Amino acid sequence: MTDRHTIHSQLEHLQSKYIGTGHADTTKWEWLVNQHRDSYCSYMGHFDLLNYFAIAENESKARVRFNLMEKMLQPCGPPADKPEEN
Repeated sequence: MTDRHTIHSQLEHLQSKYIGTGHADTTKWEWLVNQHRDSYCSYMGHFDLLNYFAIAENESKARVRFNLMEKMLQPCGPPADKPEEN
């Protein structure tokens, strides 16, 4: 019984500390936004991968980094309308 409580409290701590871990009420759109933003951050953080994208797109590294940062604002478009609760 204590193991279950410990694991549950550790999971709650992770979910409150890191946004990307999600929780029971995470929508599909929120999860996809987290995935896309994590991917874009990873691309910008790995210098060789950023060089690869710059060569493939025939753009400068600064332009590729700028484009990735622009995509991070709304990577999956605006959120879907939530149904009203009465």
